[in-house]
Amino acid sequence: MTWLIVGLGNPGSQYARNRHNIGFMVVDALASGWKAKFGGETTTSTLGGEKVVLLKPLEFMNLSGFATQKAAAFHGIDVAQIVVVHDEIDLPFGTVRLKSGGGHGGHNGLRSIQEQLGDPGFARLRMGVGRDPNARPGAKDAAGWVLGDFPSAHGKYVDAMIAAAREDLEAVVTRGIVPAMNQHNSRSNLGPA
Repeated sequence: MTWLIVGLGNPGSQYARNRHNIGFMVVDALASGWKAKFGGETTTSTLGGEKVVLLKPLEFMNLSGFATQKAAAFHGIDVAQIVVVHDEIDLPFGTVRLKSGGGHGGHNGLRSIQEQLGDPGFARLRMGVGRDPNARPGAKDAAGWVLGDFPSAHGKYVDAMIAAAREDLEAVVTRGIVPAMNQHNSRSNLGPA
């Protein structure tokens, strides 16, 4: 069985260290080389002995569904074998959590993928980036926060999150989403104390 692991982010060096690009950072850590295809960068690899297709959609976040749908169709991958790695403002920085299906929660990348696949049943690996502590209470627009870079002092925490993501993804592709959630979602927050 082949899995599709989609890391969400925005193309371009100016976005490389943005909170919004943590999905790209995770799949970059898993990839040995990239090829341009499907409106993104893609490569095949193995994870825990299972074949995986890694994808970084390069059509900007709000259009991520097009490359995801094309890659899934080309490789004959069912929605149940897709895992999307994305930033999550509703989780504190340093929290890494798996989720099986669900809504888009206002995340434009997830919204695009749901629209193009026509099915919200794909798994998600939610990478907690938290909310802007300086935002006024009840503020809805988080664009400035997620498009900001991780502070350099947080580099070791981001690295720990990426390592945890690799463990989580390996558990998903070898054992399935529910056993992986049961094992890994109790992990302590990896951010600063």
